[in-house]
Amino acid sequence: MKINAPLRMFVLLICSSFLFHGCSSGPDDVPETGTVTGTVTLDGAPLADAQVQFQPENGRTSTGTTDAEGHYELDYSGTLKGAKIGKHSVSITTFNAPEGNLETKEAQKQVPKEKVPAQYNANTTLTADVKAGENTIDFDLQSK
Repeated sequence: MKINAPLRMFVLLICSSFLFHGCSSGPDDVPETGTVTGTVTLDGAPLADAQVQFQPENGRTSTGTTDAEGHYELDYSGTLKGAKIGKHSVSITTFNAPEGNLETKEAQKQVPKEKVPAQYNANTTLTADVKAGENTIDFDLQSK
């Protein structure tokens, strides 16, 4: 079956419009957010190189990494700072998966140990409420 050129062009335009519409990431796709910064300490000392994650009840996780003084700032996306407004479950971890093969016992011994207790990451009990505007949310974690 042969399709004439005008019909082919019409079908192509219709398909393209669906494709481009589905790929848009305009303002309707982004929820209202608030900026979030803070400090993380462990037993009163700044916790450096910790991954801080805010997970809303539904939607995208916001993440940040602490600096040498324990300060963090959350990123919602590559271009948007902050976190979705509302209640979040928060997890904080210092674990970074090593690269390479971990099949030998020697390689397994070199896996860095998690400094933060599981109650703050794998079994987190931390929560935070993000409001519109600027939010400063500090975490004083205890190892015992």
